[in-house]
Amino acid sequence: MTIPLPIDYRPQEDEEFMNPVMLEFFKHKLLAWREELLVESSATLQTLQNETLQEPDLADRASSETERALELRTRDRERKLIGKIDEALRRIDENEYGFCEITGDPISIKRLEARPIATMTLEAQEQHERMEKVHRDD
Repeated sequence: MTIPLPIDYRPQEDEEFMNPVMLEFFKHKLLAWREELLVESSATLQTLQNETLQEPDLADRASSETERALELRTRDRERKLIGKIDEALRRIDENEYGFCEITGDPISIKRLEARPIATMTLEAQEQHERMEKVHRDD
């Protein structure tokens, strides 16, 4: 069931956290982001299929190959991002969206607007990154 969103709706910190309208707002945001990534990915595939690497000059060929590799890496990152978006959409459907997977605390509205795939509060994310850095240095 979809809930109609007011045109100028923006989630506010003083409203009930993850109420149906707020969830619908984030669902729309995630779906639009996902669609944008899929359109870009499709355009990249079309371009790569239509391009030819028959550059006569070695420097031109190397430059083209480097550009293709960079584009493919970007699309791979976006493919992973689509997976995270799908996971966020699943959390919305299961009423788990917006809550930290570590502490269970609500994730701030500002953080979710900036990064709607966030799964941790800013504090939990910072602690997670500090722990990662400590263990990576070993």
